[in-house]
Amino acid sequence: MNVLENRLARLALKGDQQAFAELVDLYQDKLYHMAYRMLSNRQEAEDVVQDTFLRVYKNLDRFDETLKFSTWIYRIATNLCIDRLRKRKPTYSLDAESQEYEGLDGYSMIPSDNKTPETELILSDTQRIIHQAMESLPPKYKTVMMLRYIQDLSLQEVGDILGMPVTTIKTRVHRGREFLRKKLEHRL
Repeated sequence: MNVLENRLARLALKGDQQAFAELVDLYQDKLYHMAYRMLSNRQEAEDVVQDTFLRVYKNLDRFDETLKFSTWIYRIATNLCIDRLRKRKPTYSLDAESQEYEGLDGYSMIPSDNKTPETELILSDTQRIIHQAMESLPPKYKTVMMLRYIQDLSLQEVGDILGMPVTTIKTRVHRGREFLRKKLEHRL
């Protein structure tokens, strides 16, 4: 895939519109999902994807073919998301200390083969609670956690995208998980 992407990038740099359209087709959905998970706003996620492709198009001559194209494009999109998050005012959840679902532990949240409406509701609520907790993470942890766990990228790939050493990524993942653990210990 890396060879194909690099070839498409070279062709697009030479003015091949079809090659650039293929790059857009390859990445638009992936970038949208990543941006939406980071920003939790459909319009902003769409704007980030559009801005990403504009920057890619304008800066194709700066692409280093020794690197993976996916790393380069994810880095651009991630930086745009981080910029938008920094411009936002922090929001706080009013129900952060809610005692929902007393008596249930983490095991009861694991989906079974026979899903009932009750288990579906509990799972849905659990996902909502975890999503709210992810939203409350500081941007530097939120970005790392989204790329690592939502986009399922390796620590090395996250480091490449963010331009940070793997040790820094490991630290931020650890601190992000600790933050989430503290945020969720009274809710799940």
